[in-house]
Amino acid sequence: MYKRRDSGMNRQTVVVKIGTSSLTDNRGRLEEGKLESHVEGVLRLKEAGFQVVMVSSGAIAAGFHELGLSSRPRTLAGKQAAAAVGQGALVQRYRERFAARETRCAQVLLTRSDFSSRGRYLNALATLNYLLEKGVVPVVNENDSVAVDEIRWGDNDTLAALVAGLLQAQWLLLVTNTDGLYTDNPHKNRQARPIRRLLRVDEALLRQVDGSKSTFGSGGMRSKLTAARLAAETGVRVYIGTAGEDNRWMLQAVHNKGSGTYIEAASRHISRKEQWIAVHSAPVGKLHVDSGAARALLKEGGSLLPCGVTKVEGEFCEGEIVEVVDSQGTLIGRGFTRYPAALIDQVKGWQSAAVRHLTPDAPEEVIHRDDWVIAAGTEIG
Repeated sequence: MYKRRDSGMNRQTVVVKIGTSSLTDNRGRLEEGKLESHVEGVLRLKEAGFQVVMVSSGAIAAGFHELGLSSRPRTLAGKQAAAAVGQGALVQRYRERFAARETRCAQVLLTRSDFSSRGRYLNALATLNYLLEKGVVPVVNENDSVAVDEIRWGDNDTLAALVAGLLQAQWLLLVTNTDGLYTDNPHKNRQARPIRRLLRVDEALLRQVDGSKSTFGSGGMRSKLTAARLAAETGVRVYIGTAGEDNRWMLQAVHNKGSGTYIEAASRHISRKEQWIAVHSAPVGKLHVDSGAARALLKEGGSLLPCGVTKVEGEFCEGEIVEVVDSQGTLIGRGFTRYPAALIDQVKGWQSAAVRHLTPDAPEEVIHRDDWVIAAGTEIG
């Protein structure tokens, strides 16, 4: 079992994701009272000793009326323009509310590419940790004015899960307009019952929800459940629920007194390096391995040796990420390769002594066990 590697900070970290629907009125514009309530909730957490990161939507809502639009834009260009105008206005409102309580906040804009690059991933971690150490509340958002994909998926749910994993947070609170998960749509079925706890989010559950209209009563619930699974797999506990009228609701949620749905963290915690390999990296090739190599990687804690490779796909250099599939073509994991593709193709199936005779400086392992992560859902037993 992998153990959590502490970042050096003793205070627990909570990531709070605030969606647009939890910040706006019925016209789609920012509602000052809601924003202030969320700030008060964050301050309650800080007063209780938690470090807090906010992942906040709302830039488009804050900006579209300044463009002379009567409603939220539908085109990508319109959304990006509204975000460009609204992002500064949104953060300024957060700054004013926090400053009134003698607390500082900082804007942090991220895109998916900030996580796929190992260097930028570590830089984002260093920046967030520095802000938290200084008592600042980072207000994170996707860089909507330039990032095409980020406007189209997740409504910041996935970003919040990634930030929670990056910081190895104890909690991720996903604020939505339905108080957690239900057995059916509570707006249509009065017999629907709330689901208070889930041990995990599996494929069967995800198949029951729709990307835009959840059978459990809320648009976007699939996005939240997908994000919850991602966070839980990195060792973060997740809470999905509405923002209560009492501004202590965030504090109550992390004390297991919330009225929404709790999703337990996986028992197998993974390090940031493993997180990056498993979740964020972009594989550039694929290695097929025989049954012996698959067994060594999955059950024996071994490394991948040249003798276990049967086929190479793609062109890559040493130090890049590759996927590994078994003899049935099933993905079993990924890792850093210590060999370039051309050399692996040349020595696949060879014993280590033969490889060293050909290239004396070649490492013994194609993928060392310290640079290897098993794919989620892979049967290990």
